[in-house]
Amino acid sequence: MLIAVDAVGGDHYPKNPVLGAIEALKVDDSIEILLLGPEDLIQTELLGLEYDQNRLHIQHAPEIIGMQDSPSAAVKSKRSSSIAIGISAHKNGDCDAFVSAGNTGALLAASTLILGKLEGVIRPTISATYPTLKGISLLIDAGANLDLKPEMYLQFAKMGSIFSTEILNKSNPTIGLLNIGEEPEKGTDCHKEVYKLLSELDEFKGNIEGKDILYGATDIYLTDGFTGNVVLKFGESIPGVLKLLLSKTMEEEKVAPEVQKQLYTILTKGLNTFNYEHVGGVPFLGVNGTSLVGHGGSSPMAIKNMILNAAQCVTHKLNDKIVASLN
Repeated sequence: MLIAVDAVGGDHYPKNPVLGAIEALKVDDSIEILLLGPEDLIQTELLGLEYDQNRLHIQHAPEIIGMQDSPSAAVKSKRSSSIAIGISAHKNGDCDAFVSAGNTGALLAASTLILGKLEGVIRPTISATYPTLKGISLLIDAGANLDLKPEMYLQFAKMGSIFSTEILNKSNPTIGLLNIGEEPEKGTDCHKEVYKLLSELDEFKGNIEGKDILYGATDIYLTDGFTGNVVLKFGESIPGVLKLLLSKTMEEEKVAPEVQKQLYTILTKGLNTFNYEHVGGVPFLGVNGTSLVGHGGSSPMAIKNMILNAAQCVTHKLNDKIVASLN
């Protein structure tokens, strides 16, 4: 299995994508890696590193789509970029999947335009793993579609359920609809219609309020892309804010250095469940291929796990199961 990796995606390229790719090769001997980006940049990063040269390949892609580039414009104007060349290679069957920690909008645009949609899918979606006290949940939509039709919620629920089962190892994952109250009649007319549609699913647990998200009320949280992106970015801020609050409080209370160290250790261990690195990245559900996106600040560990997740998506025939669920 050949997994294409964007070597110039994210905030820490090419170092982190290259190191993550090498680590993935060590973990799974059934895969090969194709690094895409400026060849001289990749070769320089590989100097002095130990890796299986028979399983690590390089494809020259001279252009780089930056995090600040306009997604659709970048895909059209930078046709020699790692994202454009990588997704095109996947479309042509030259690789089995493509992963990137780069510009999410550009990767979504390229995946949708070049790969197209799976049969029966109204629109592809971005999902995001969301840490809770009960483990990892899935947030859908996390920013791809700001306005949703009721039928799209139902499709996202089915696609998310398959991903949660096959890749996140959730048995019969439960589904909740983010809303302003638990009662069925709460929310907009769209929310009420969605509630009726989702009620057909045995896994649907009803409306979920914001206060219940971090407690892990369900395995999948459904919402529109506008709300989902706000919830996602809010969640990302929680660990950092808690550490700052702890630091400020200990300073005010004049806590002894040795106690400060112990408290930091306890907090860091407690926040370990909130670490996105364990999943690394998630696929664009609904596109006709396997295209995964990771956090812009992805570490080598996160890149490694994103690559391994991509391999799992292919092995588990995720897209075939999604198509079957919609027909």
